[in-house]
Amino acid sequence: MRSFSASEVEAALETGALVEELRKAFRGSVTTPTRHHHKIAVPDSPEAMLLLMPAWIEGRYVGIKLVTVFPGNAARDLDSVQGTYVLLSGTTGEPLASIDGRMLTLRRTACASALAASYLARSDAERLLMIGTGALAPHLIMAHAAVRPIREVLVWGRNAEKTARLAKNLDGRRLRVRATDDLEGAVRGADVVSCATLSKTALVQGAWLKPGQHVDLVGSYAPDMREADDEAVRRARVYIDTEAALHESGDLVQPMKSGALAREQIAGSLGELAQGRVAGRSFANQITLFKSTGTALEDLAAAVFLFEQAKA
Repeated sequence: MRSFSASEVEAALETGALVEELRKAFRGSVTTPTRHHHKIAVPDSPEAMLLLMPAWIEGRYVGIKLVTVFPGNAARDLDSVQGTYVLLSGTTGEPLASIDGRMLTLRRTACASALAASYLARSDAERLLMIGTGALAPHLIMAHAAVRPIREVLVWGRNAEKTARLAKNLDGRRLRVRATDDLEGAVRGADVVSCATLSKTALVQGAWLKPGQHVDLVGSYAPDMREADDEAVRRARVYIDTEAALHESGDLVQPMKSGALAREQIAGSLGELAQGRVAGRSFANQITLFKSTGTALEDLAAAVFLFEQAKA
């Protein structure tokens, strides 16, 4: 069985290529059973989550990701998301590969947001706001810049030191990256707003949004988590990665409960966008919103792409 380290995963899963692999996967035939969620009590820390995410392509590959989310890791200077991925033969069930699940998750999550942005963000989008300074933030910044002509990036986070460090590390010839402490002003000035936090209170306010923006919400994976308020959802044309987002993310669960959003107002899923079954951005002044909760389809597509590159 082949083992892939985090550095091997990061090096092999080039952004542009992985975006296209995900596009093909959403157009193809992948079985993705409902994932398992298990809450775990952690002494003197916030509650953690264990997720089991299986998927398979009949006769080819079977894969399962075991991933944990420990919000308290931030205080330990560790990433909140940890995990491993196991790829199996779809004909014999034999283990083929063990893959670093943390890096696989970072790469596929960022590229899924980029895939959505390829349909939903304006083609001339140049200014990106990144809300959040965790492990996913640099991957999201580079992924959005791979599908849109992003030139200027602002980074906002609760920890000023981490925010400044992330901006300094990413600032370069292609991207001008700066830290900001003015969240409202940064939202108002951005073409694309990407948010990847563990927040339980809305950070993106609908009153701040301007015509033509695209909002990418990644962090809320539970009903009590929230990154955008009711007004943001009400003003936007909303898309989801999968139906699970309607039950798992507070960014949709809470406005549906309050009446700010109805199920029939969901414009479509990432699969429907990739298959051409629903339209993406319809006009320049439209506000679009993509809610990502992640799907095992993305993990399997990335794992198969990685494994087959290594075989070749």
